[in-house]
Amino acid sequence: MTDTDYNPDIAERFRGFLPVVVDVETGGFDAETDALLEIAAVTLKMDDSGSLQLAETHSCHVEPFPDANIDPKALAFTGIDPHHPFRDALPEKEALRFVSDPVRKAVKASGCNRAILVGHNAFFDLGFINAAVKRCGFKRNPFHPFSTFDTVTLSGLAYGQTVLAKAVAAAGIEWSNSEAHSAIYDAEKTAELFCSIVNQWHEHSPHQPWNIQS
Repeated sequence: MTDTDYNPDIAERFRGFLPVVVDVETGGFDAETDALLEIAAVTLKMDDSGSLQLAETHSCHVEPFPDANIDPKALAFTGIDPHHPFRDALPEKEALRFVSDPVRKAVKASGCNRAILVGHNAFFDLGFINAAVKRCGFKRNPFHPFSTFDTVTLSGLAYGQTVLAKAVAAAGIEWSNSEAHSAIYDAEKTAELFCSIVNQWHEHSPHQPWNIQS
C-alpha cells in the first residue's frame, strides 16, 4: 500500500486522529504483571465517498517480559503456547516497533496528527500497550495515551450487543469461533465492526460537517 491509498478526508472526520484497531492477547488481566503475548493492529482508510475500510494488518507474537505472570487459564482460553519453538516471538520493544512503524506511516500518509486506538473493551488493549511502552522506555508510541474508540459502547448503541461475536453477527459479518481469540482475527473483526457502525452513521446522517459530499 502506498501513501496515496490514504484519503486525507479521514483526518477531518476524526479530528486529526487516525483510527487504528488493536487487539492484544495476554497471559492475564493485569497489564503491570501479566505477559503481553500477541499484538495486532489494523489501519483504516477512507474512500472518496467517505466510506471507512480496512487498510493494512500488522501483527507479531511477543516474548513474555522477564518474570511476567502467565495464567494457565488465559492460555487455555487463547490456545497460545508462549514457549513454542516456532512461534518467532519478538521482545516487547521490538514488537512495539514492528507494529508502531507502519502505524506512524499511515498517520502521516492520511494527514492525521496521531493514532487513536480502537478496541473491543479498548481500555484493556491500551492498558497493555501503555504498560509495555513504559517497561521498555519506548519513545515513539503512535497512540493517544488515554483516548480510545470502544466498539463495546458503539455496538451496544448500534446493534444492542456488547459481546464481540454477537455484535459482529448482528452487523451481518461472518464469525468463526475456531479462529477467534487470536490477535489478528479479533482485530480484523473488530475493524469490520467499527467500519460497519461508522459507515451506517455516515449513510444515515449525510449532512454532518465531516461529510465530504456536503
